[in-house]
Amino acid sequence: MRKRVLEPERRTNPLIWCAALICTVLTIAVIITGFAVFVGYLVLRPKVPQMSVKSARLESIDYDMAGILAVKVSIVIAGQNDNARAHASFYKTSYALSFGGVKLAYLNAEAFDVPKNSSRELYYLVESTPIPLSPEQGETVEAALRQSHVAFDLKGTSRTRWRIWMLGSVKFWLHLDCQLKLPLDRTTLYPKCSTKSR
Repeated sequence: MRKRVLEPERRTNPLIWCAALICTVLTIAVIITGFAVFVGYLVLRPKVPQMSVKSARLESIDYDMAGILAVKVSIVIAGQNDNARAHASFYKTSYALSFGGVKLAYLNAEAFDVPKNSSRELYYLVESTPIPLSPEQGETVEAALRQSHVAFDLKGTSRTRWRIWMLGSVKFWLHLDCQLKLPLDRTTLYPKCSTKSR
């Protein structure tokens, strides 16, 4: 009977042990960080700051037989920060006010901050230059005048950033898309229109 020759024992390379140790430490760190972020989220319950149209009013509208339109509209837009523990910043704010596909004005704002659990209002008085309309657009204006209200579209975006404890800095694009049906009698409208985050 032949004796089995024992092969020399192979030892694991120290580099492999180091790599395994590093991977283990990194895995544990990721798990702990994820748990801390989850607990922080549950404790703080952060809310995305919003932009919303607080009020709008048609100050005046002039439309003549030559198909020239001129309007004056006042709009109040508010930056809202409903977080009790987070300061918010708004920047790259730009909205376009249009009627029947014709751009009347751009409503822009410089970067601004909103304290915790607070809001800041932006006041716009939009006065368009006389705008020549096509016959189809003129018919839209005449129909609106008969219905005693004029529908404007307000679309655009704003960027928001706020810092949440251990979660770090959070950024969102806020998209606003409103239709404002403003009465001809200068009644102030309080639309329920806010931004959606993406």
